[in-house]
Amino acid sequence: MESNGNTYNQKGLVGIGNQSIGTVKGNAKVAGVIYEAKDQNLAEALAQVQQILQQLSQSYPTNTTTEQMIVATETIKKIENDPNLKQKLISAATSGGLAAFEKALDNPVGALVFGAIKGWQEAS
Repeated sequence: MESNGNTYNQKGLVGIGNQSIGTVKGNAKVAGVIYEAKDQNLAEALAQVQQILQQLSQSYPTNTTTEQMIVATETIKKIENDPNLKQKLISAATSGGLAAFEKALDNPVGALVFGAIKGWQEAS
């Protein structure tokens, strides 16, 4: 697909069945581009959260529930202090990407962070 400003030239067969598209103009949205961008934002946000968790787990022990809660609390504080990351997480939750977070953060600390993300999504 070639892009020239607000015009996208699609070559070949696309869509369901054998539909052929020539040019998409103006403010039209191309579904593949939208989903690719959402997936990329989700992956970036998840990587950022995992990096925060990894950094904090090097500084704080996570052997007990209390220690895990401390790491989760510190992670949530870092997310709240990064409005861009917080918004990415809320957007991911809103677009159904929260299941990917829950699966990737499948540990007690991740469950607490996941709960915060869910709360932010419900509050927005």
